[in-house]
Amino acid sequence: MNKDLTNSNIHRQNILNNPYALEKIEIHFAFSGKQFEGQTVFTKADLAGLFEVDERTIERYIAQHGDELGQNGYRVLRGKYLKNIKLSDVSDTGVGDKAPSLGVFNFRALLNLAMLLTESERAKEIRSRILDIVMDVVAEKAGGHTQFINQRDQDFLPAAYQEFSYRQSFTSALNLHVDAGQFKYAQFTNKIYQIIFRENATEYRKVLKLKKNDSVRDSMYAEVLNLIASFENGISSQIEQKALQLGRKLTGAETNELFAQAESNPFLQPLIHDARTRMASRDLCFRDALHEKLHSYIQAVPQADFDRFLGETSKALEDRLKDEETLAVFKRLKDR
Repeated sequence: MNKDLTNSNIHRQNILNNPYALEKIEIHFAFSGKQFEGQTVFTKADLAGLFEVDERTIERYIAQHGDELGQNGYRVLRGKYLKNIKLSDVSDTGVGDKAPSLGVFNFRALLNLAMLLTESERAKEIRSRILDIVMDVVAEKAGGHTQFINQRDQDFLPAAYQEFSYRQSFTSALNLHVDAGQFKYAQFTNKIYQIIFRENATEYRKVLKLKKNDSVRDSMYAEVLNLIASFENGISSQIEQKALQLGRKLTGAETNELFAQAESNPFLQPLIHDARTRMASRDLCFRDALHEKLHSYIQAVPQADFDRFLGETSKALEDRLKDEETLAVFKRLKDR
């Protein structure tokens, strides 16, 4: 997917929230700045020289994107902070003795500005290299398998195991209490998918580019699997109760009515919204996959998610299966 960083705050923030990519980017560029309070900072004059634009251009971007730049490390030094940077081991701060303030960018804010500047060829080159480095870092950390990056989450296996058990209850309820033809299992499974993330299995496969033999649920995040399990458990109970009340199997129309009632359940709405947001946002960031029907739910991925799927607590699925703590969780789920 073509990512135009100049036009997308979400794409910019996904890079700036990724500490593993930032570390590699900083090493790669090794920009020379001034040391202040334990980090490298850059003045407007520094960045005007780096990006080969005048300072008024930098000031214009600060005025237009001040909130975003401030969120990512741009700050204006006044009072004791301004005095401290003047007294630090810096020969030239680029500010006169009587100036009341000095705007400085840390490395993260510098990158933020590079992703915004459209007038600078140097910024364009930096953006291109940033995207390459980010892709390399995610692929390396995920072992080259971003399609199933969800499985690196420590919560995935317990969620998958739990959903499997509720899936059995759901198919059993359909088998015993619903008379809707041989395709009822796929039909009502798709209904669950469409209620939760507005796509049927075929559409989902296409978005994630899954192969024919790839399991759809093997690619789902723990939160989505937990919600599917909750839905399956609840709808199974309702199907059974309704069939027993009527003293016969339900028709397809009667079962559809139960699904419609479940979809409008106010208790499920916050969970559905959360599942859509997580799936749409993470898939765009980690898998470069866009769920068009969930476009309005896309947000920047928080740093905690990068730690979750790329950090020290993340593991490949085969390593998880050897982990004693994970096996203990399985035993508790089996004995519940």
